[in-house]
Amino acid sequence: MTLFGLIFTLLLVLLVLAVSASSMSTNAGSVATPVVAPSAIAQSDAAISLAEKESAEKMHGMKELYNAMRQRPLIIKAYALHDTNCPSIDDDDDDNNNNNINDKNNNNDKRKNIKTVHFIRHGQGFHNLMADQYKMLGKEWTQFTNHENNPYTLPELLDPPLTEKGRLQAQALAQEQVASLAQAPELILLSPLCRAIQTGLIAFEPLIGQAAFVAHENIREESGVHICDKRRSVARQQAEFPQVDFSVLLEAAISSNNNNNGDNDDDPIYSDARRESKEEVGERIYNFMKWLSKRQERHIAIASHSIWLQTVFNGILECEDDGLKKWFLTGEMRSAVLEFMETRREEN
Repeated sequence: MTLFGLIFTLLLVLLVLAVSASSMSTNAGSVATPVVAPSAIAQSDAAISLAEKESAEKMHGMKELYNAMRQRPLIIKAYALHDTNCPSIDDDDDDNNNNNINDKNNNNDKRKNIKTVHFIRHGQGFHNLMADQYKMLGKEWTQFTNHENNPYTLPELLDPPLTEKGRLQAQALAQEQVASLAQAPELILLSPLCRAIQTGLIAFEPLIGQAAFVAHENIREESGVHICDKRRSVARQQAEFPQVDFSVLLEAAISSNNNNNGDNDDDPIYSDARRESKEEVGERIYNFMKWLSKRQERHIAIASHSIWLQTVFNGILECEDDGLKKWFLTGEMRSAVLEFMETRREEN
């Protein structure tokens, strides 16, 4: 067996073990965990190199998306927490809570609300590990194609879980950043892909049973061709992650399929033949932001994915902070204040 074949076999064995162990670890009660050593979660040179390459590739078309979104009724501004221009969540107009946006007598054409949102990219998944190994072995591939060297299309990597390193990255988030938050999130929103769910549950484990953990289809990664971005059925995810509310996905399945009981809970976004366009991902994100703007919670966490997060800060939000706009590495969290301004009512 070649060196590559041996590495590939070992990784698949680890993947099987991780899948079988994932529900046990996420369903178990809280246990004391040791402090995560920085060396255990450090990004490899291969991971950094891939991040730089993929970040540059996915900026194509971003300017056009950003310009198109400026024409939409809902405008969202993003501020880093240290920004002196950052509005205070305490200043979120009490007037807004008293002035119903549907009040015909309200002459204010810019109705806004403010939320603190903690954006997280999931920890290292097995697809990330496989890509790193391919890169280290000198293998090259064309993204979003069924190229023979493309690790993201391996059928064994359908909706892959976190590696041990990915779990440690999520634990480090809990120990280093989440524990020091001035205000704990009231709502934790999760991409329904396994790696994002696990990251959110590990990073915010003390809040299980206190805050709402909700899966949302529109915070999924850009999808298509790469089997790692295809999710399993909602029924399977519910069975493995009973702490998470999947009702938003089931309601969408019922609506889209004109199905009164939501029997069809398979992936409605993924296609083997094509990748989502920048405009399609942007539309999903905009619809999510509309949904989020109507939620009552003011302190929120979102566990999502690299391209989704890059598109949020570069294509959807008005954001001048370069630190927020750069590519997220695995297990990275950045906090921002979002100011939602409805410049006019949505047309039906």
